[in-house]
Amino acid sequence: MLLFLLELQEYFGPFRLFNYVTFRAAGAAFTAMMIGFFFGPMAVRMLKNFTAPARLEGIFTEEMIDRAKDKTPSMGGLLIVVSMVISTLLWADLTNPSLWVFLLTLIGLAAVGFVDDYMKVKRPNKGGITGRFKLFCQFSIAFVAVSALYTLPGTGYDIQNIMVPFYKTPLDLGMAGAVIAFTLGVFVVVGSSNAVNLTDGKDGLAIGSIIFCALTYAGFAYISGHKIFAEHLNSPFIPSASEVVVFAATMVGAGIGFLWHNCHPASMFMGDTGSLALGGTIGLIAVLVRQELMLPIVGGVFVMEAGSVIIQVISFKTTGKRVFLCSPIHHHFELKGWTETQIVVRFWILSGVFALLGLASLKLR
Repeated sequence: MLLFLLELQEYFGPFRLFNYVTFRAAGAAFTAMMIGFFFGPMAVRMLKNFTAPARLEGIFTEEMIDRAKDKTPSMGGLLIVVSMVISTLLWADLTNPSLWVFLLTLIGLAAVGFVDDYMKVKRPNKGGITGRFKLFCQFSIAFVAVSALYTLPGTGYDIQNIMVPFYKTPLDLGMAGAVIAFTLGVFVVVGSSNAVNLTDGKDGLAIGSIIFCALTYAGFAYISGHKIFAEHLNSPFIPSASEVVVFAATMVGAGIGFLWHNCHPASMFMGDTGSLALGGTIGLIAVLVRQELMLPIVGGVFVMEAGSVIIQVISFKTTGKRVFLCSPIHHHFELKGWTETQIVVRFWILSGVFALLGLASLKLR
């Protein structure tokens, strides 16, 4: 929306800065952050009318629930999503088709999460929407989003190539390449969405890890959207990815603004409203820039969390024994004696290390 200022650059030279995606990305991140800072207290007051009991994911016992969090309002992801949408509409080039795919995916997954959170409030004894229906909604949204990237003109999305971490040449999938890549893309979006959802269990844990992950994929998107950098670093050139940098930057800014209110002790939780939307759109960025196989590295913390739940469930159902004291794995460390601050900060450190490893892969090939 602010791109119209380019027409006035002959009258005021600094308006030419809007030509640069880096400037607009910085402006979008700052705008989203300020929205989070200033409207956070109002969001907390509004959400307290919909307070739901805190819950843990995975296999656990009732006495493991931290009762101190019962009165903290959920659905704080609304603040993140609203901040991202407003900032993207202000700073991005709205003629970019990929941008609308990301915005609609963000809103769609947030809507699924909001319904789930809201139903848990209104029907605390029955829980939210069923797991199967939630997965159906996620897969439907992911299918439409990946299809749109593949079919919309001007996206520059090449479904035939998948980049392999630490290798220069893309993975050749043969005759069935398009089908395999498309299927992988859908599962990446859904898997990333649910992995972030499982990580959202401690004050600031999920959003801090998301910030590192979004920064990294903003870097991937910038490189893929810049022809010279893409050729130099052996990355696929995807013209529409340049505006996705602005979208990813809003996620970073909105995440920082939300973290201001979500750090220990949290004033609100993002809930499924935020975790499903943020995780899914990070996965979609990975699909667009052909770095799906890099996501388990960059999002290593999310893989640890989701993996611990899968291992715990399989072990418990097959042997009747638990591998971890509690899952997801951050609850295991909690029961081992780590404080909440220790868990969150150490997982943030791991997120930073994983992000740096992902970026290093651009040269270490």
